Amino acid sequence: MTDAAVPDATEPVPPESGFRHAFRAYSPADYGFPLPDGHRFPYYKYEGVRRRLLPLLPVLDTPALRWADAARVHDPHWLRRWRRGEVDRHEERAFGLPWSPGVVERARRAAGGSLAALHDALRVGWGANLAGGTHHAFRDRAEGFCLVNDAAILTRIALDDGLARRVAVVDLDVHQGNGTAALLGTEARAFTLSVHGERNYPFRKEVSSLDIGLGDGVTDAEYLSVVRERVLPPLEAFRPDLLLYLAGADVLAGDRFGRFALTLDGVRERNRAVLGWARAAGVPVVTMMAGGYNHDHALTVEAHASVVLDGLDVLG
Repeated sequence: MTDAAVPDATEPVPPESGFRHAFRAYSPADYGFPLPDGHRFPYYKYEGVRRRLLPLLPVLDTPALRWADAARVHDPHWLRRWRRGEVDRHEERAFGLPWSPGVVERARRAAGGSLAALHDALRVGWGANLAGGTHHAFRDRAEGFCLVNDAAILTRIALDDGLARRVAVVDLDVHQGNGTAALLGTEARAFTLSVHGERNYPFRKEVSSLDIGLGDGVTDAEYLSVVRERVLPPLEAFRPDLLLYLAGADVLAGDRFGRFALTLDGVRERNRAVLGWARAAGVPVVTMMAGGYNHDHALTVEAHASVVLDGLDVLG
């Protein structure tokens, strides 16, 4: 595997242009790697979202994240073991996928897309990754299809490299961002906010800056009230100059691993509330897909695509 760096964007953008520009998105080019029959990984959605959006904006292949950047938050020895395939069955079960070079490379490219989107966000106000949001990865542990934690890596890079002074991670996946909470728990310049199912995976929660656990069967009206009254005010109070938005589609009714009951309209209103706040506050935002496993595959694809569609409308 190569260790290619994530390229910096080079197009100049006039300061007065604000959010107006030709938006683009990033997506891993290779969606396939050998998996056993009956696996639960949602291959279909990545290619589906890519095809849904290609008529509207460029979708670029993601570069691979450098191992050195992954090591900003992950244990280097643990990364080396995964790189070499020196993992046991217990680790594979926790990850949810069997080890293969393709699995590791795809994880690097999913995170590399988030880092490329970060460069876009800092240049022009918004960057979109049609993958990523791998919030269950810990310093030396992979969980829930998450090998490297892109939100924590981006936060570390932005803060340590002087790209941002305060970073907010708004995680609206149905599952708590436990790895992100653990990795950023001691960083005062980061604000981690998770709205999730209280009785859902992970069953042992970590402590985010703000955790909002909700019961099963949450509807559009209930969820949107939480976003407007309990998410946006503390976000405003923290005053970040970079927002990472994990826009999980597993809040939809009918998700295989979710217990909420949102409609597609509710998901789009959620997106518009978060992205509208970013625009009004003048805060650059990176959007990442996170989870989505609906029995209706087309609904999962449309919900993930809606984050970009709403971004084009709200931010463009």
